[in-house]
Amino acid sequence: MAAPSPDPATTARLLPPLRVVVAFCVLALMVVGALGAHWLAPYPFDEMHIVDRLHGPSFAYLAGTDEYGRDVLSRTLHGGRLSLFLGFAATAIGLAVGVPLGLLAGYRRGLTDELLMRALDVVMSFPALLLVLLIIAVTPPGLAKAAAAVGILFVPPVARVTRSVTLDLMTHEFIVAARARGERLSYILWRELLPNTWPAIVVEGSLRVAFAILVGAVLSFLGFGVQPPAADWGLMINNARDFVEAAPWMALAPGLAMSLTVITVSILGDGMREYLDLKLGGRR
Repeated sequence: MAAPSPDPATTARLLPPLRVVVAFCVLALMVVGALGAHWLAPYPFDEMHIVDRLHGPSFAYLAGTDEYGRDVLSRTLHGGRLSLFLGFAATAIGLAVGVPLGLLAGYRRGLTDELLMRALDVVMSFPALLLVLLIIAVTPPGLAKAAAAVGILFVPPVARVTRSVTLDLMTHEFIVAARARGERLSYILWRELLPNTWPAIVVEGSLRVAFAILVGAVLSFLGFGVQPPAADWGLMINNARDFVEAAPWMALAPGLAMSLTVITVSILGDGMREYLDLKLGGRR
């Protein structure tokens, strides 16, 4: 007897949407380009060709050159490494601190919840960019410090999202059963609550990666992030301000790279949420 064929509707639901596949491929190319910039870039990112300064796109310089004759494409590839590091490092810090705080506040509730949420409210009361500038302005600028500052900025919203999902999960039967069995706090938080908060955390994390890349670009644009002669998307756009009319290609390559990265990360986060919701749907 032949095995029953799978339901086409179920199979279609398990396959990722086309937009997610395209976004994944684009982001993978961006990551490969950034990590392999040393080998893929046509020129060293700081190599100057004064004779060819402000040279338009050509076979020799596919994305043109800047005011010092440096290849824009090479600098964009190298800048992606710094921008992606800032985005993922800051998000990792925000998730590593915010998720445990949100789980604890949502599970304990009462006084613990009030103390944690009011402390986070104090952090959120500061304007986002002002808080980051305040953290990094007291010492010399640096990429790692910028990532830590942006990561601290992400802790309150991540904790609030996690807390909200945790409060909803507290009424589900598997949590009530775990508490009735007398399971330890660590078991309930990490083995029961955390796996079921992943859809919301993934979406929040993807939004934070995109936002961190933009904040990092703003910091470099203002002079508080990556310092010259390093290549960074925000710094490249800042340098291109005075040459918008004469050499618009100076801002085009880093601006396009930043836009593609932010869009693809957001699409991937939304796609992962749909997949995790489908996977965890039967467990709740």
